[in-house]
Amino acid sequence: MKIDLTDTTSSKINKALVQGRRAIGTPAVGMVLTLVIVTDEENAYDSLKAANDASREHPSRTLVVIKRTARSPRDRTTSRLDAEVRVGVEAGTGETVILRLYGEVIDHAQSVVLPLLLPDAPVVVWWPVNAPLDAAADPLGALAQRRVTDSYTAEHPIQELTARAESYQPGSTDLAWTRITPWRSMLAAALDQVTCKVTEVQVDGEEFNPSCELLAMWLADRLGVPVKRAVSAGPGLTGVRMETTCGPIVLDRADGSLATLSIQGQPDRAVALKRRETAELIAEELRRLDPDDTYASALKYGVDRLVEPSAPVTEVAAEVKDAAAGEPEPKKAPAKKAAAKKAAAK
Repeated sequence: MKIDLTDTTSSKINKALVQGRRAIGTPAVGMVLTLVIVTDEENAYDSLKAANDASREHPSRTLVVIKRTARSPRDRTTSRLDAEVRVGVEAGTGETVILRLYGEVIDHAQSVVLPLLLPDAPVVVWWPVNAPLDAAADPLGALAQRRVTDSYTAEHPIQELTARAESYQPGSTDLAWTRITPWRSMLAAALDQVTCKVTEVQVDGEEFNPSCELLAMWLADRLGVPVKRAVSAGPGLTGVRMETTCGPIVLDRADGSLATLSIQGQPDRAVALKRRETAELIAEELRRLDPDDTYASALKYGVDRLVEPSAPVTEVAAEVKDAAAGEPEPKKAPAKKAAAKKAAAK
């Protein structure tokens, strides 16, 4: 069931929710949390679809906040709130309210959302794109126990990790971290099977992929060994190689779906490490609403402490740069020595 409300208020939206529940014969509220999605019109459909899929595991009231940009100066000073209320089959296992904010009310989105929150239920705010650098200080983020961002969608993902480390507050998390949960589980299980000491690690993955950096920082933070970050063609994370005193442990995934785990002295094993959809990532984040201390520790380790790519790559790049700048070629010295030797013989 859908109810469209134009130029409305939060009070009228609450009345429409009650009306919709009665119309479909379920007057009781059976939701466990409120999920607030702050996005733009372009990403609203995909974000809402992921939230509806996740609601099968976590029945929730989903509030989609879309801040619309006015075209004229007059419209920017005119506040308006449009809403679309969905209940029943249209909203999965919960309730959905799509809020479109116009004019000055854009700067006061929290005043619109606050009356619509479920009483005595946790609040999760998710920014699929354009997340604030300090989510806890954002007016909407201040309403939540859990704040979910995605540094993968940022213009400069690696710099985004540094900024998030500086502004981290308990309750903040990142879908780039959620994506590596199966990798962390598999690597921890592999280390449980051996009694050797890890001496160094290399993480291979796409360039500018924050999940690769987070996995490398987690390994460096937990193992206390140098971790090298190497660039591959992808997709996403492609491999981790841990050198130990008993031989290498390698987890390699070249196709983004099936990986191979190799441990010295044991047969190779195929393990499922498929790239997960956004709905699965959101469902995982909604399972726990307490602060993620492991994420905080890995994030604060720092990208700049990872080992850079091997030296030969840098040396080759320097030689190419010198040649382009017109530097004299060093190979002419042997010719001069030969000429001097010939003159001495005469």
